[in-house]
Amino acid sequence: MIARFLLLASVASASFILPAAHAQDTAPQEADAAIVGGAIVVTARRRAEELQDVPLSVSVLNADAIEQTGSYNIQRLTQLQPTLQFYSTNPRNSSINIRGIGAPLGLTNDGIEQGVGIYIDQVYYNRVAAATLDFVDIEQVEVLRGPQGTLYGKNTTAGAINITTRAPSFSYEGKAEISVGNLGFKQAKATVSGPITDRLAVRIGASVTDRNGTIYNVATDQRVNSQDFLGLKGSLLWKAADTLSLTLSGDYNLQNPVCCAQIYAGYGPTQRAANRQYPALTAALGYQVPSTNPYDRLTDLDAALRARNEMGGASLRAEWDLGAGTLTSVSAYRYWDWQPSNDRDFTGLDITAKSQNPTQQKQWTQELRYAQEGQTIDFVVGAFAFHQTIHTTGSQVQGADASAWLLNPSSPLSQIPAVLEGLTADNDIRLKNSSAALFGQLTWHVTDRLSLQPGLRLNYDRKTGSYDSAVTGTASDGTRQTVTFASTDPWIVAQRGVLAPQSFDARFSDWNLSWDLTASYEVSDDVMAYATWSRAFKSGGINLNGVPLDANGNPQLDVATVKPEKVNHYEVGLKSQFWDKRATLNLSGFWTEIRDYQAIVNNGQNSVLRGYLANADKVRVRGIEADFSVRPSARISAYASGAYTDPKYLRFTNAPCPPELSGGSSSPATCDISGQLLPGISKYSLSYGVEFNVPTALLGGDGQFYIGWDGSYRSTFSSNASRSIYMDIKGYSLNNLRLGFRNSDGINVYGWVRNIFDRDYMEVLATTPGNTGLIAGQPGDPRTYGLTIKADF
Repeated sequence: MIARFLLLASVASASFILPAAHAQDTAPQEADAAIVGGAIVVTARRRAEELQDVPLSVSVLNADAIEQTGSYNIQRLTQLQPTLQFYSTNPRNSSINIRGIGAPLGLTNDGIEQGVGIYIDQVYYNRVAAATLDFVDIEQVEVLRGPQGTLYGKNTTAGAINITTRAPSFSYEGKAEISVGNLGFKQAKATVSGPITDRLAVRIGASVTDRNGTIYNVATDQRVNSQDFLGLKGSLLWKAADTLSLTLSGDYNLQNPVCCAQIYAGYGPTQRAANRQYPALTAALGYQVPSTNPYDRLTDLDAALRARNEMGGASLRAEWDLGAGTLTSVSAYRYWDWQPSNDRDFTGLDITAKSQNPTQQKQWTQELRYAQEGQTIDFVVGAFAFHQTIHTTGSQVQGADASAWLLNPSSPLSQIPAVLEGLTADNDIRLKNSSAALFGQLTWHVTDRLSLQPGLRLNYDRKTGSYDSAVTGTASDGTRQTVTFASTDPWIVAQRGVLAPQSFDARFSDWNLSWDLTASYEVSDDVMAYATWSRAFKSGGINLNGVPLDANGNPQLDVATVKPEKVNHYEVGLKSQFWDKRATLNLSGFWTEIRDYQAIVNNGQNSVLRGYLANADKVRVRGIEADFSVRPSARISAYASGAYTDPKYLRFTNAPCPPELSGGSSSPATCDISGQLLPGISKYSLSYGVEFNVPTALLGGDGQFYIGWDGSYRSTFSSNASRSIYMDIKGYSLNNLRLGFRNSDGINVYGWVRNIFDRDYMEVLATTPGNTGLIAGQPGDPRTYGLTIKADF
């Protein structure tokens, strides 16, 4: 299997980072010097270093690579990074994984944290939804794989995405870019920078994106799943002294598309009685979906769709050169305001008339770090403080078709729409989340070639949360009443089987100690080998999506909190350059074991069965990665990055059963899925690309015509927590083409086609409530094409 993977990477013949990292707009006569002498500088270890000198599995994308491939947000980076996964049904229900771990697929819960850290200009973004913004004025993106707790503010067990934007410049410069394409795609970006005084410089950037939806709603005569994004960013750099600089930054981002629809993707029979499954229910209501082929991209969702996602913040970064080392302080405030509206019955029927969870988040972070480099010892020590508040005010309202759809057809109540029509759950969910840490990492250069790098982190987490769901409905006498477990009214009894009230408070706090040890050895000037062993923790949390209730309606508070994940990670790697540094090959192998993996579980002892967030016993993820790049001349560059990933539940005995085993009176309450693959992870994934250019004197200056091809492939993966015969997403490849002209004056004009073969594929599949067998899905983008014009000045 390993040989098969390496062969796959070799055949694709390339890597990805180095060609992109050398400026693609370099004048032809200067290109050879850039190829031989150029080096990629990264800050993965919180100090500037050449990429090949860092004993860490890290990939780098510079601004040119991001822009040329159309990767203008984190989601699009997944086509360039084989071990980076992003899943989203809307901005709030988004997750980012590295090597398949970070957050379970489809699990959104305010009370737990992500395992992948997102940092923009050294500021930590705690919620994935608050980082789904379009990139504005990006300088570089680093994807770090494996635990990163001993060098970064927040503890992250799966990896980190470290994004750096361009700093204010003391020389005047600017950039403008306009793109147009099919589906009404329009995107404009602009940046200007320059000095105000000899010690004060400013930079301002903006990005606007608009595109029609890819799905047509026949009920509203509207295209949905559109794009409507605005991003603004500004920064002010003050050189207060020769040794002290202060950078004040602020940003504002608004996304307000008509989004997000998941449409009919199929039907898979469950164990529920036949008259309570999708075919019989739709027949009884005289309903027919517009198309049973999801790639017709048709829907008839009747509830309003909205995905207003507003986020922004400010930060102050101080960097003080103390001679022996550098002291850095990063203070930041961020907010996130989520205002959604969804159709959670996934049909044109009036079953769930309203379903939404508006959320407001505020976070404050403070990081203080000191870094020093020496002949024998380099080290970084730091302290980090974090505080966050989240307030979610959700509501769910049932519609006129709810009784017929949700109640047993053998009950007379199912024929009375008023039983469930207007049944309303008003949810109030609150969280206060605080953490503090001391961390440090030391590099001891034992010899000129051998280095040892131990790291340590002491971490404290505290969370307090509350969940309150008040339910009101219509009683059999026609009065509006609060739904309680004390009532014996048959209408109220039926209603609480659909929306049950509950209220509870919970607290979590814990100390933990993380550490890592890396040994690296320079086999030669161009070859380095390294090995890492680390122990990390992912913070515990609180169940803020509700917990199971007993027969009397009392919340089972023993499952209100979730234990931390305990991670043991092992990795070996080899970094090499050859052919006068024109080619690079980096290899890594990893083995990660997680105890108390945070996931949705079931407990057969519950009087009222309900899935809830808890801990699976043990998970293991192992694999091999390769990054290869080559630039034989100034005329051609190529890359390939590949990964083989083997993820498995080693022990998970109380998992929710897959849909084909659920819903019947004799169906098991839980399933043992030990030995099964984790969801969302492809065993094989690959990114590849090549670019050719030809010099020309067009427009009277040094320039070049170029053609570039970029592609990605991923094998089949599961889209359900417990693998199902209905829920695998078949493997697919996506290929993109660009053709254009650029010159040394900063002009770049190119046409592009993405998903050039118009490949049909699903981004995510999901079961729908009630075990009816209806499967909803989100088709990926069809073929898109357009033209981009860029100018640097």
